[in-house]
Amino acid sequence: MRIGLISDTHIPEARPELWPQVFEAFRGVEAILHAGDIHDVGVIDQLERIAPTYAARGNGDDGSGGRPVQPDDPRLREVWEIELGGLRIGMLHVAPIPAYGLYTLERALDRHFGHMDLDVLVYGDTHVEAIDTLHGILCVNPGSPTFPRNHTTRLGTIGFLDVVDGRPEASIWQLTEHGHEPYDWSTWRNPW
Repeated sequence: MRIGLISDTHIPEARPELWPQVFEAFRGVEAILHAGDIHDVGVIDQLERIAPTYAARGNGDDGSGGRPVQPDDPRLREVWEIELGGLRIGMLHVAPIPAYGLYTLERALDRHFGHMDLDVLVYGDTHVEAIDTLHGILCVNPGSPTFPRNHTTRLGTIGFLDVVDGRPEASIWQLTEHGHEPYDWSTWRNPW
C-alpha cells in the first residue's frame, strides 16, 4: 500500500492552486494524508479525485493571520487516528519534534490521542521535511510543496508512506520541473 503525504500547501496564499506535479506524483496512491494548513477546502476536493483524503486542521485553517476560517468538513479534523494497511496512523498539524520546552512528543500523543500506541505520526507546520523514529513511532513531516522551509513560493517536497510486509517505510520526494525525484538528504540541515 502506498499513501501520499502532503502538508502546508497554503492555497491560494502560495499560488492559485497546487503544482500539477503533486497530482502526477500521487497518481495511484490508495490514500492521501494532508497534515494541515490547506487554507482552502477545495484542495481536499482536488486531492480526493485521486484517492480518499484526510486533512488535519492547521492554524492557518482556523483563521490565524486573518485568513478565512475553513468550514466544517468531515475530511478536516484537528486530529486523525486511522488504520491504513494494518498500521495505526496518527496525524495532526503541530508535533513537538524536537520538544518545545516541556511540550514533548509523549505529552502531545497523550493530549491528542490518549496513548502512544501508534505506528506512524504524520505532522506538518514547520515546512521542513523530516523522517525520524521516536519511541518506536515513525514520525514524518513531508515539508511543503509550495513554501519549502518557509522560503518564497517554489517547488517543494511531498512524501510517501509505503506499507511493506506490514511495516511502514517513509520517503520524501522533491518536486521538480519535470515531476518528482527522491529527496537528496545530503543537502538536509537540521534547523534545530
